[in-house]
Amino acid sequence: MQPTYSADAEAYRQKVQAFLAEKLPARWGGIGQLEGDALHNFVTDWRGTLYEAGYLAPGWPVEYGGAGLSPLEQVILSEEFTKAGVPSGGPNDVFGIQMLGNTLLLQGSDEQKAHYLPRILSGADTWCQGYSEPNAGSDLSNVGLKADLDGDQWVLNGQKIWTSAGHLADHIFTLARTDPDAPKHKGISFLLVDMRQPGIEVRPIKMISGESEFNEVFYTDATCPKENVVGGVNDGWRVAMTLLGFERGEAAATMPIRFQAEVDRLFLLAKERGVTEDPIVRQKLAWAYSKVQIMRYNGMRVLTRFVQGHHPGPDAAISKLYWSEYHQIVTELGVDILGADAMTPTGRGPSSAFQTDDAGAPNSSASWVNTFMNARAGTIYAGSSQVQRNIMGEMVLGLPKEPRPK
Repeated sequence: MQPTYSADAEAYRQKVQAFLAEKLPARWGGIGQLEGDALHNFVTDWRGTLYEAGYLAPGWPVEYGGAGLSPLEQVILSEEFTKAGVPSGGPNDVFGIQMLGNTLLLQGSDEQKAHYLPRILSGADTWCQGYSEPNAGSDLSNVGLKADLDGDQWVLNGQKIWTSAGHLADHIFTLARTDPDAPKHKGISFLLVDMRQPGIEVRPIKMISGESEFNEVFYTDATCPKENVVGGVNDGWRVAMTLLGFERGEAAATMPIRFQAEVDRLFLLAKERGVTEDPIVRQKLAWAYSKVQIMRYNGMRVLTRFVQGHHPGPDAAISKLYWSEYHQIVTELGVDILGADAMTPTGRGPSSAFQTDDAGAPNSSASWVNTFMNARAGTIYAGSSQVQRNIMGEMVLGLPKEPRPK
């Protein structure tokens, strides 16, 4: 089976290619060839270009600043952006656009949509995610951040942890316990909190790679207006699951494009290191190629459901489990191919701690080693592999729930 696109889809592809040819510098080689200030400045300027073109949130309705593209057109856009080696947004847009924005479109009030969605796209508000806590990681329903209603505002006290890109954000969507007497899932609310206040403290956490892309966030009598509840008071669990569906599954049809680019780079690394005749390496490379193709076809399955009006739900666990476990193995292969050079990595490292390195990145040892280390967390964040398997078993396959200890 070799899927093909319709003539209309290919016509749209040509439109995207023309846009890229017009907007990118001459002799552009991909964002992976930039680092430091040059990388930061390009991403900032490119985000502005996408905003002006309506491409930051291509699937959003035009009335909220999106392009109103179909799911297939969004995949084509992602394909061409990946081939060109350009990002689809800024470092916090996965939280503001993919997660919060899409959730507000489904479950936000008209006032929340009108206020927040344009500000997310313009960059006036930069968001991060406040879910996990020291005692509420995989068991997210155990959140203990307290939110007490005092007149016209909520007063928050407690802590969040593993807040990715929290040091870059000025707003946080957060889960808080608004009814301590209700069952765990029933007493949680989804709040929109401005971080630019004295009651919010952000502390960086150093990662295994040496970077500090996630943080602890402490709330000490921090406040937010009472109307900043999404989905209703004590209905935060439902809203949180909607958002996690977007976090885990929305990109299922586009992520394989990045993983394909990475495995192509892995093949090149094997050639550069002269190990392509090693039968074990060849077998592992073939395995990696086949896994990316399976990921691609699963993405097409998800895309088909999007076309039919389906929104990400429990089945998003399939994609999240698959890519995160695959990525640990394939990056380990990259380190194996490097051999002893992996012990003293040099060269340009990845610009992000999530998923693959940038398109056009050189096959430096630092790129592969840091991506390998970052991939260790992929089976934990956004829900551990164990949680994903439980979701698939109980909520997708309808199997009995796992027995609880007495």
